[in-house]
Amino acid sequence: MLDAFILILFMVLIGALIGGVTNSLAIKMLFRPYRAYYIGKFKVPFTPGLIPKRRGELAEQLGKMVVDHLITPESLQKKVMNNDFQRDVTHWLAEELQPVFTSDKTVNEWLDILQIPVTSDCLNEWLEDWVAVKMKDTKAAYTSKKLEEALPEKWKERVEESIPKLVDFIADRAETYFTSPEGKAKVKIMIDDFLKERGMLGNMLGMFLGNTSVADKVQPEIVKFIKHEGTQEIIYNLLTKEWSKLKQMKLDEFIDRLPEEDLIQTVQASLVKLVNIEGHLSKPLRNFLEPHKEPFFNNQLPKWVDRGTDLLSKKIPNLMEKMHLQHIVQEQVESFSVGRLEELVLGISRREFKMITYLGALLGGVIGIVQGVIALFIS
Repeated sequence: MLDAFILILFMVLIGALIGGVTNSLAIKMLFRPYRAYYIGKFKVPFTPGLIPKRRGELAEQLGKMVVDHLITPESLQKKVMNNDFQRDVTHWLAEELQPVFTSDKTVNEWLDILQIPVTSDCLNEWLEDWVAVKMKDTKAAYTSKKLEEALPEKWKERVEESIPKLVDFIADRAETYFTSPEGKAKVKIMIDDFLKERGMLGNMLGMFLGNTSVADKVQPEIVKFIKHEGTQEIIYNLLTKEWSKLKQMKLDEFIDRLPEEDLIQTVQASLVKLVNIEGHLSKPLRNFLEPHKEPFFNNQLPKWVDRGTDLLSKKIPNLMEKMHLQHIVQEQVESFSVGRLEELVLGISRREFKMITYLGALLGGVIGIVQGVIALFIS
C-alpha cells in the first residue's frame, strides 16, 4: 500500500514538474531567444522566439487593432461630444484664462510674451498707410462724378431746405447791419464817395442837400429794399441757381485744388493722435478684459467650447486619416526592442502567465495520478 502511494506521489510530482516546466518554457519561447542562432549554415529551430520572429506582423496587427477597435473615430466623437468632457474642457480653459483677465502686465508685455511682432510704431505706420490708400482710392472713385452724384440724397434735401432759411438769415443780417451805427456810417461814406466822383456837380448837390440828410433818407430805403419780398425772391432764385450749377460741377474741379499730400498728412496726424495706439498698448491688459470677464466666462466660453468640440468631432475622421494612426502605432511597436516588448507584455499579463504555468503543473499532476493508477492496475 505504501509502495502504491509513493508511486502515485512520484508520478504526480513528475507530471506536475513536466507540465509546469513545459508551460513556462513555452511562455519564455514567445520572446526568447531574441535572435536566431546557427550551427554552421543551419538555423537552430525555434530561434528567434515567436514574437521577435513575427514582430513586423505583430506591429501591423496592433496598429489595425488600435484603429479598428480601440481608438475609432466614433469612440473619439462620442468622447468629445460628451457633456462631462465639454464641462471639464470649459473648466480647464477658465482656470487657464483667469490670470490673463486679471493680469497687471501691459499689452506690450503680453505681445512680447506671446512673441507677436506688433509695436505701436508698426501699427501707426499701418494706420497712416491705410489712411493714405483710402483717401487716394476715394479721390479716384469720386473724381469723375458730379457733386450731385457724390452727395447723399439726405444731404441734398437738407441743402435745398436750408436755402429759404439762408435767405431770411441774409436779409436779417443785412437789415441789422444797415440799421446799426456802423451801417449808417458806411452809408454816409458811400454817399460822400459818390458825390466826390461827380466833381463840381457832386459838391453843389452835397452843399444843397447836406450829406447827413441824404444818408438819413437813403438808409431807410435800403432797409425797405432788403425787406421787400421781391428782394428776398431775387436772393432765393440766385442761391437756387448757384446751387443747381454747383451740383452739376465735377468733383475734380474741387479735388484738384486741394493740397493732397498736406491733406493726407493732416488726416494721418489727427487720426494717430486720436487713436493713441501707444497709450493703449501701455495699459494693463486687465483694463480691456476685466469689464468683459463675467459675460465671457459665463456665456461666451461655454459657447466656444461647444462649437469647438462640434467642429472637432466633424473633423476627427479626416484628422485620424491624415495622422495615419495605424502607421504610428506600427512604427512605435517596431522601434521597441524585444526586451521592451517582453517587459510590456509581462507587465500586463505576468499574473496570467503564472496561472498558465500553475495550470500546466496542475494538469501534469492530474495526468501523473491517472498514470499512477493505471500502472498499479497493470502491475
